[in-house]
Amino acid sequence: MRSNRSDSLCLSLLVASQSHQVSKSLSNTKKLFLITVFILFNYINSFAQIAVLGDTIYTMAGEKIVNGIVLIKDGKIEKVGLQSEISIPTGYKTVRGKVVTPGLIDAHSVVGLSGIYNYAHDQDQLEKSDAIQPELRAFDAYNMREKLVEFVRDLGVTTLHTGHGPGALASGQTMVVKTYGETLKDVIIDSVATVSFTLGSNVSRNFKKPGTRSKGVAMLREEFIKAMDYMQKIKSSEDDKKPSRDLKLETLAKVLIGEIPAMFTAQKSTEIMSALRLQQEFGFKLILDGAAESYLLTDEIKKAGVPVILHPTMVRNYGETKNVSLETAATLKREGLLFALQSGYEGYVPKTRIVLFEAAVANANGLSFEEALAAITIDAAKILGFEHRIGSLKEGKDADIVLFDGNPFEYTSHVCVVIINGEIVKEECF
Repeated sequence: MRSNRSDSLCLSLLVASQSHQVSKSLSNTKKLFLITVFILFNYINSFAQIAVLGDTIYTMAGEKIVNGIVLIKDGKIEKVGLQSEISIPTGYKTVRGKVVTPGLIDAHSVVGLSGIYNYAHDQDQLEKSDAIQPELRAFDAYNMREKLVEFVRDLGVTTLHTGHGPGALASGQTMVVKTYGETLKDVIIDSVATVSFTLGSNVSRNFKKPGTRSKGVAMLREEFIKAMDYMQKIKSSEDDKKPSRDLKLETLAKVLIGEIPAMFTAQKSTEIMSALRLQQEFGFKLILDGAAESYLLTDEIKKAGVPVILHPTMVRNYGETKNVSLETAATLKREGLLFALQSGYEGYVPKTRIVLFEAAVANANGLSFEEALAAITIDAAKILGFEHRIGSLKEGKDADIVLFDGNPFEYTSHVCVVIINGEIVKEECF
């Protein structure tokens, strides 16, 4: 991996140490000055300005650019345009690709809580001690150095919406992160993106209660009503009479007032309608997740104004996803619904799907190339609420860029360069 700040600093200290051996006669002040210069030079160089040249650049902010260029400075996109109209300033590192796209966004994943292998100790995406635990925080379990994060990054995924996964009535909170950084603080875009809920038979397989769909909805309604009462007591009571802090009700209250969106995994049409009824009753912000039978309810979803994070195109068609269709993405697009594609949760090693491949299948089943690419870039960013930072190549936005050696949706093509926040984190074909 290149342009790694920690590697640069280590190299700086090594070179400085060697300089010390050959210049013992220098004063302590001069030696300290040289060490500082070496460190600063390499630290600044890790944020080197970059010129990205592409035979075709899909900006996702307008028309594609043939023979285009993207200039990167200080981690942000400085300029985007034609190579014939933008000159490369002195000192810029140049990288080239046949096709250039924004960094890919996985709109719903459990990567980082789910590890790359089938080991119980690195599978934290679902806590089975209670069916309703919205207070669980994704960043308390997220492992930014998990090999699975590196795996998806090398395939062009620069942003993950990840966290507690489906399988509980309320499994916990999700987060939005970049797939590269030195510390957790570096990678987090949003520490609490949604609260993850699930409706359907998947819940009863993990918990003794609820046993039926109607019981599951009733349990959620009961908790939402408790949260409403809790919120009212907090507002109206005197300081010495306020109820004790309740993390579960506090989180649900934030969902009810719209501070945190509710993401409901609902595959069958019955579950989708239940989620829409709950949203209508309590007024929270809703994101539909999975939605395998959403093609049956496009009018209802459109009327509710709800976006969809669609299941992986190639999801196995059994159980609640028995009636999936490869053409659902095209149907949602045709009906004017905002949607994105996701990797979801894969039960087998390497424990995740890759949204690049899911978009390719959607492209082969009714979506145009740019519509499929939008589902894993700008449209995903819109659903997550970060289109001002990620999802397209536009001046001032985060410099998250992927370079391919051919059509991204052809299996013979490779991800050759990945840039995150203006740093080259991969520079070789995978």
